[in-house]
Amino acid sequence: MKYDNEIARRKTFAIISHPDAGKTTLTEKFLLFGGAIQVAGAVKSNKIKKGATSDFMEIERQRGISVATSVMSFEYNNTLINLLDTPGHKDFAEDTYRTLTAVDSVILVVDSVNGVEEQTRRLMQVCRMRKTPVIVFINKMDRDGKNRFDLLEEIEKELSISLHPMTWPINQGKDFKGVYDLHNKNLRLFTANTKATDDDTISFSDLSSSVLDESIGDRDAATLREDVELIDGVYGELETKSYLSGDVAPVFFGSAINNFGVKEMLDTFIRIAPTPRDRETNKRPVAVNEEKFSGFIFKIHANLDPKHRDRIAFLRVCSGKFERNKYFHHVRLDKDVRFSNPYSFMAREKNVVDDAYPGDVVGLFDTGNFKIGDTLTEGEDLFFTGIPTFSPEIFKEVVNKDPMKTKQLEKGLLQLTDEGVAQLFTQFGGNKKIIGCVGELQFEVIQYRLLHEYGASVVFNSLPFYKACWLTSKDAKKLEDFARFKQGNIAEDKDGQMVYLAQSEWFLNTERNNNPDIEFHFTSEVHK
Repeated sequence: MKYDNEIARRKTFAIISHPDAGKTTLTEKFLLFGGAIQVAGAVKSNKIKKGATSDFMEIERQRGISVATSVMSFEYNNTLINLLDTPGHKDFAEDTYRTLTAVDSVILVVDSVNGVEEQTRRLMQVCRMRKTPVIVFINKMDRDGKNRFDLLEEIEKELSISLHPMTWPINQGKDFKGVYDLHNKNLRLFTANTKATDDDTISFSDLSSSVLDESIGDRDAATLREDVELIDGVYGELETKSYLSGDVAPVFFGSAINNFGVKEMLDTFIRIAPTPRDRETNKRPVAVNEEKFSGFIFKIHANLDPKHRDRIAFLRVCSGKFERNKYFHHVRLDKDVRFSNPYSFMAREKNVVDDAYPGDVVGLFDTGNFKIGDTLTEGEDLFFTGIPTFSPEIFKEVVNKDPMKTKQLEKGLLQLTDEGVAQLFTQFGGNKKIIGCVGELQFEVIQYRLLHEYGASVVFNSLPFYKACWLTSKDAKKLEDFARFKQGNIAEDKDGQMVYLAQSEWFLNTERNNNPDIEFHFTSEVHK
């Protein structure tokens, strides 16, 4: 319809990986290709040597890990790419899960030395749940790692997805000579410590050509011919439909730090990755090419700039056209809001935008109106679904070290938990504040940010809980009685929903058996 051309030129995706697989490095190489940055920041030995473009929080720069999801937009080959970089660290998995709700496809980075790791499995589960199309980039081919065939087998088995090689490596480690592009039938030669250029590319109409032997030596040429014959026989041409349905993942080999094998992947991504898609709501599916605007908040980041107390809500546009200074309907609050300075992002660089289309991510200044999952429309009352809150795994009581800073602490806790960094529970009938996180590192980040952004000093006391379960029941009296009897284990989340904090699986199962009229939920859809 009206915005078809704008929608067709957009691709919105996330890069996901296990920590240290090379995700931030790959992100920067994409930005270099798009002309968005001129020099890449090398990330070495887990310390950011030259501030990596996408890591903008101080604690990230100190640790060399991505804590907050960054959003970057750039143009490449007449395509507008919206790239969402995600935290690699497992302690920030929930932020990554939510980011996956805002993208249309994913690039998964796998370290050729370590293969599939725990975090990679979890992330792929979320992609499979949502049938998100995935492209796999096997990184660090210039290091001695696993055999390429073994690696493909491991990825297929561990991640339950069929793979389709698009490029093929010639050796690895110190013997790595380059990759052969199976689709375009050309060979890109690798020279250690130099960046790949078009001069390093040799095209072949026929692999039996003697030029191949001259380029990489007789033994490697013979091996490549055998490998390609085998791959062609097993895989054939990639079926784009199978990729788009999330059943088959194209695979590329390379070395992100050397910018090697990245262009082939980016060119294929432009060719096959999905444009923005239709979305489900609690009322009806919203078609991407509808004229009326709709979108949802998938992330909130407070104090992006420590000098100014700003809070930015990240909005994914789902349909229609977002316009600066136009009134939109905030469904949960049932009020109309407008934004005079909406932003597009280039990591720490922010630019004011006048309009945005489906697939775009817009930063909105927020004075505390937004929660994750909130929907904006042009008047229709609906919520986008599938933005869950997961049960935390570690629970700690917040202890205020400076009673004079109680107000600052409360404000800080509310703002940080609105961002989805952690979950905040208040003990039933009391005032004890409990924070639930997926990993220990989140507590360090919260402690650091409370002190540096709000001036509130806290310590955390560990609590013996194993899971948080959201409680619902058709019988309000039964729920009330249960809460009274189990007072020490009952809390309210930030939205006032009742939660049971179970000490162990045994306690949880016992309570479920003893209270058949009460439902125990492990996730809380942000809007029920």
